[in-house]
Amino acid sequence: AEGTDVAEEADAFARKAADLIARHRVSEAALREVDPDELEIIELDLGRGAYVRARFHLLAGIADAHGCLATFMTGSRGTIAHITGHRRDTLTARVLFTSLLAQMNTRAGAERRATAAATQRWRRAFMFGFADQVAAMLETARAEAVSATPDPGSTLPALRAQEAVVRDFANERLGRIVSARPAAPAVRDGLNAGRRAAADSDVGRVRLRGRAAIGAGS
Repeated sequence: AEGTDVAEEADAFARKAADLIARHRVSEAALREVDPDELEIIELDLGRGAYVRARFHLLAGIADAHGCLATFMTGSRGTIAHITGHRRDTLTARVLFTSLLAQMNTRAGAERRATAAATQRWRRAFMFGFADQVAAMLETARAEAVSATPDPGSTLPALRAQEAVVRDFANERLGRIVSARPAAPAVRDGLNAGRRAAADSDVGRVRLRGRAAIGAGS
């Protein structure tokens, strides 16, 4: 994922993700009872080092917005994330994560501070801010898509029921899932810079039935 540094390729990933979101996530067919055979768990290597939790924070926000559950485990191979969900949703989550991780890494990597340690702290904070804003933008997109369905009052409960099935599947396959320790505090100016950068990022922003595209930018 980190090697995806070509802007056109990242944009193509994002456009594909947006198309999947708009056409499938809250469609009538997608809200039918989930076939257990269509549930899956995919792995993503998050690597090692100071930025691992920020990468996971980005992944978790994306996964949650698409009805998936993101978990991670750390071992001899480093940190491995799992995305549990319906195949159509895990595909969307992975595609969008690939695009946004590339954008986040590029923006954070361009920043320097007085020392190597200060640079690392600032970049880490930037990534957390970026991930926070992405999650907020995607949640807005989901809320707008639900509102645009013929019966929003029944759409949201149907989505939540699917998410409960996903969590049960993850518990069955992965074992007991516990909450991780909170990440260390981040530098405030880095957080704010990350949020601003994410507001300008390409998350496959499209106009849904005449609604304004999400993420106004600056």
